[in-house]
Amino acid sequence: MAQHGKRVRATREGVDRQKLYSLDEALTLLKERATAKFDETIEVALNLGVDPRHADQMVRGVCNLPNGSGRTVRVAVFARGAKADEAKAAGADIVGAEDLLETIQGGTIDFDRCIATPDLMPLVGRLGKVLGPRGLMPNPKVGTVTMDVKGAVAAAKGGAVEFRVEKAGIIHAGIGKASFPADKLAENIRAFADAVVKAKPTGAKGTYVQRVAVSSTMGPGIKVEPATVVTTGA
Repeated sequence: MAQHGKRVRATREGVDRQKLYSLDEALTLLKERATAKFDETIEVALNLGVDPRHADQMVRGVCNLPNGSGRTVRVAVFARGAKADEAKAAGADIVGAEDLLETIQGGTIDFDRCIATPDLMPLVGRLGKVLGPRGLMPNPKVGTVTMDVKGAVAAAKGGAVEFRVEKAGIIHAGIGKASFPADKLAENIRAFADAVVKAKPTGAKGTYVQRVAVSSTMGPGIKVEPATVVTTGA
């Protein structure tokens, strides 16, 4: 434990917890400190000026990261016939209908993203209590209920990140790995922030993107000047 404590202290040295860094400065600091034995995930968190308890202030959507997320995403698809074949050809890890329903009801959820064709949503709807709390329920708003199974599987595998605002008005997501070049991480973060801004709800008042922070799996959170992240009106 002493070693762990020492490492944590080392990662925090040289980081001013109160300062707002530019995105480029923050990523340089993060990458210098991401010294774990595995390829740490880089996360971004945005504090938004919304109260998600009100329906007109809910923020959700999807962002296709230009440089991918760096993680292997296992994709399950509810489809039959030609659409099931299309899903398999596109690289889906699990494809099925009633059989997949039974597998999930039996407690096996071996996937990170779930896609369904619209005709199978009555079937998938029976899994709401299982998939909903895990954020795995297919939804047309984020492109996971669709007849374009091939496109949806490709997006999920290629780094599409779903986002949904949490109770405190915070949205966070993994947007890459510490091994990514800093400019690729910056591109991903700006694309993600842009998608969140485009999803701005009608009920949002005042400053929309209030605070931004970046962190790595084992590293400190570093505050970022929002103007260096948000390129469109916020």
